[in-house]
Amino acid sequence: MPLKRASRGRRKGGKGSSTRIQCTNCGATVPSDKAKKVTSRLNLVEHTLAKELRAQGAYIASPRILKWYCISCAIHFGILKIRSESKRRDRGRLR
Repeated sequence: MPLKRASRGRRKGGKGSSTRIQCTNCGATVPSDKAKKVTSRLNLVEHTLAKELRAQGAYIASPRILKWYCISCAIHFGILKIRSESKRRDRGRLR
């Protein structure tokens, strides 16, 4: 049977099985090399207040939030786009 993708939708190479993680959105158990990792920053202070504090020389920490999405949730949230067969080969421009 022919393959739709050369990587079979994973980024593990030939290392065997990989650990499984839970999707942040739906809770599905997904292999960590197949799930999409998204990092974002959490703003603890309102924007206008943060601007004033930075003007006075204060440092405002913004912790990084790590989220893992299964493929269906990543497509739903727009992290991944459904691409045609010809565009799947083009690795340079994913978005």
